[in-house]
This record gives sequence, structure tokens and C-alpha cells, in this order.
Amino acid sequence: MRRNLHLLIIDPQNDFCDLPPDYLSDDPASGRTSAPALPVPGAHGDMLRVADMITRGGAGISEISITLDSHHRLDIAHPGFWISATGSEVVPFTQISAADVRAVRYLPRVPAALPRVLHYLDQLEAAGRYRLMIWPVHCEIGSWGHNVHADVRRAYNRWEEGTLRSVNKISKGSNPWTEHYSAVQAEVPDPDDVLTQSNQAFLNSLAAADRIYITGEAGSHCVKATTEHIADYFGPQHVAKLVLVTDCMSPVSGFEAQYREFVVDMVARGAHIANAADVLTELLDNADR
Repeated sequence: MRRNLHLLIIDPQNDFCDLPPDYLSDDPASGRTSAPALPVPGAHGDMLRVADMITRGGAGISEISITLDSHHRLDIAHPGFWISATGSEVVPFTQISAADVRAVRYLPRVPAALPRVLHYLDQLEAAGRYRLMIWPVHCEIGSWGHNVHADVRRAYNRWEEGTLRSVNKISKGSNPWTEHYSAVQAEVPDPDDVLTQSNQAFLNSLAAADRIYITGEAGSHCVKATTEHIADYFGPQHVAKLVLVTDCMSPVSGFEAQYREFVVDMVARGAHIANAADVLTELLDNADR
């Protein structure tokens, strides 16, 4: 009997990929070449393997879901939101705590935002998953960096035309007041914004699958956060549906230990690990059923 095999590709976007020169794009407005804002070492190779799985094994794939990091330029995790106590810009990869803000080391550029920012940071730190990290402006809505890696898009377009099914695209991150690593929900859901709250339709589509192959970027952040939330929703009885395709994901530089701990933890919870070749074998077998 044919199985429901669901391919989940997390944030396969240009800004996260260490693209070679021939994948870059000229920006006629600035006269410069567009380049990835937050390239993850190994991501381009990861995406080529994802595209190959779809191209060669697409007949065995029942569903494809793609998450898209989608930010405004002014975002609580982007430099332009903040200013330091000395009036200087806050540089990417600065970590900001509630204590830092209360000590006036860093402040939001809009003074009226201070109460909301402190409330957010207190909630974020109480959850114990992440501390606020300032990232380079990335995946700005409408930008080249927001686009899906060209090979992945080409492969899933052909899958759509061949199966007459659309890829499920899940946008996350457009609320500038909360970080949104996970495609399931924001780190601190906004009660006034349903897009930051638990995405039940997405979870239901995954729950219908017999097996969910998880790929994408970055393994240390958005893959990690999304997978953890899915596993929490599934519970111990269904977490074995999850397969981390570890040669189709990579961590942000400096966060390799966090990524390794995530993989170990997920295996301990009952998830599986595989590589693209293993998955392709399963897809081809499913296509023949």
C-alpha cells in the first residue's frame, strides 16, 4: 500500500544559502550584486540534495511543505530596531537581555516601544528556549534573499506540474515584535495576531503523514525550533514519524554544538535520522506501490 510521505523543507531561502557566484543576482537599483545576508556553511549543498530528492523521487512524495522566513526590515531581531547607550548602532550577532535593556545598555529606537520590548524579553527568557539575538537584516519580504533557492524551486515546480498538487507554503516572521524561528508558532505568540499562534492547519497536514522528512536551514535554529514544536504536538506515540535528513541541513556558524544536541535529543525522543540517499530509496519504493 502506498504511504503518505511528506517532505518538509524549512526556510530554503537565498539569504540562508552559501551560494556560489553564478547563483547571485545583480541589483539594478544599487548597482551591487545581491548576496546572502546570513549564509549557512553547507546550505547550498544541502539544497542541491533536496532538489535531487524531489527530481528523482518526486513520484513517491505525497506532500511538500515549505516554510518561508518573512521579515520586515524593522524587526525586534534586526539592528535598525535598536540603539546602544552610547548612541551607536547595534551590530549583528549582539545578544540582548531584559537586564541589558533595564540597565540602558540597549534601547529600542522608538522610546514608546520600551514597555512592550521589556514584556517580550521577560516572556522570552522565562520560556527558556532562546535569548534575543540580533541578526543581519534577512529574508526581507519582497527581496531576492527571501526567494527560494533556485534548484529547489525548479524541482518543486516540476513536481507540482507532474502531480497537479501545490506545494504548501507557510510564511512566518512577519510580526516585528516577536522572533519566529518555528513554523508552528512564534517564540512569544502575540494574542492579537493569529499568525504568531499555533498553526493548527500545518500540524494537521503533518499528522496525516506516515513519515515526515525534515530538511532545511538552519539546523541550529529554525529546523530545531520547528521540529521541537512538531514533536511536542505529536507526543511520544507519533514522534517516530519524524526523520531528520541530516545531510540536507546545516547549523549557523558558532552554533554547531546546539545543532548536535538537538539531533541527539530528537533521536532520544524517538525520531529517526537519515541521509538523502536513504530517503530517495524510500521515495522510489513508494512510487512503485
